[in-house]
Amino acid sequence: MSVPANSNTDPALPPHEALDALRRKLGFRAWHRGTREADFLIGSFADRHLKEFDEVGLRAFERLMKENDPDIYEWMTGRTPVPPEHDNPVTVLLRQFRLPMASS
Repeated sequence: MSVPANSNTDPALPPHEALDALRRKLGFRAWHRGTREADFLIGSFADRHLKEFDEVGLRAFERLMKENDPDIYEWMTGRTPVPPEHDNPVTVLLRQFRLPMASS
């Protein structure tokens, strides 16, 4: 995923700083979804993958964060198909994401 020339980030910041600010904002939103389960699942995904995303990936994740948790969960589990507007590499990664199992 490459950064488009027509960037939609804060023009007052250098591009890398604007993307870092967006990563922090999305990380916070991923951990504050409204339910502990969604916070843990989506927040853990964000912790693992946001640092890898370029602007295109970050914007795809940002759009996903506007959706309802039950819908995201249904897409993650494959119970319902991912809608075309969210059918992208970020959602593919999210569907493949598994939380590490705690050792006893």
